[in-house]
Amino acid sequence: MAKKFLVILISFLVVLTSCQNPSSDIFSPILKTNDASSNTTTLVIKRLSDDKVWTSNSKRAELRYIPASTSKIPHTLIALETELAAPETLFKWDRRPRTFKSWNQDQTLITAYRRSAVWVYQEIARTLGPSVMREWLERLDYGNADIGADDHVTQYWLTGPLAISAQEQVDFLTKLATHKLPLSPKTYAQARLIFQHDSQKGHTLYAKTGWMFDEDAMDIGWFVGWVEIDDPKEIYVFALNMDMPQSGDQKKRKPIVMDALTSIGAWPDR
Repeated sequence: MAKKFLVILISFLVVLTSCQNPSSDIFSPILKTNDASSNTTTLVIKRLSDDKVWTSNSKRAELRYIPASTSKIPHTLIALETELAAPETLFKWDRRPRTFKSWNQDQTLITAYRRSAVWVYQEIARTLGPSVMREWLERLDYGNADIGADDHVTQYWLTGPLAISAQEQVDFLTKLATHKLPLSPKTYAQARLIFQHDSQKGHTLYAKTGWMFDEDAMDIGWFVGWVEIDDPKEIYVFALNMDMPQSGDQKKRKPIVMDALTSIGAWPDR
C-alpha cells in the first residue's frame, strides 16, 4: 500500500514538474527516491503512438558508452538470423569455472540471455567471426558498430570499442519492437520468446540489463527494452544508463525504470 502511494505521489510530481518547467529533469523525484543522481544517470522513454519522449539528463543521453550485456540483444538477433542457434540450441559448458554459478552449466540461448552468460556469446561471436559480426552490427545500425581488431571479437562489447548512447538504444529498440530491422519473421518470433522479461495485467516487458565493469574506471549500468500494452495497443521504448560507483548500485537500475514507466502510465501500479 505504501509503495502504491509513493508511486502515485511521484506520478503527480512528475506531471507537476514538467508543467512548471518543461526543461527540468522530470524524473528527478524518482531518481532521488532510488538514491541515484540526475547528474550521472540518463533515462529516455519514447511512446511510439505519438513519438512523445521523456528524457532525464538529455546531454548524457547522447553520450556513447560500452553496451556490456545489453549487446546480447543484437547478438541474439544475429545468432537467430544466421541460424547459428535457435532458442533451445544447447551450448555445452567447457567445465571452466566462471564468475557466476548460473554460468557454470550447459546453456540454451534462452538461459544464456536471461543469465547473461558471457561465455555463450563469446562462443557465438568466435564461431561467426569478426567479418559477420561487424557486417551485422552495421546492418542493424547498432551504435558505432565498431568491433575493433579481428582478434578482439570476443571482447569488443565488454571493453570497447563498441559503444552506444541511450538515445541510440531507443532508436535501435524502436526498430526492433516495430519489426523494421532487416530480419525474418521467424527471428522476430523467436526473439520475443527470448527477450520477454515480465508480464502483468496486459503489459509485457522485453528487456536486458548491462553492467560495464572496469577496475580502473567508473562502472556503467544499463537497463533497456520496451513495453507492449494490449489494450489500448501501445509500445513504450526505454533506455537507462548510470554511473555505479558503489557496490549494490546495480540493484537500482530496474526500480528506477519501472517507477518511471509506472509514473507515465506505461506499467501497472505495483
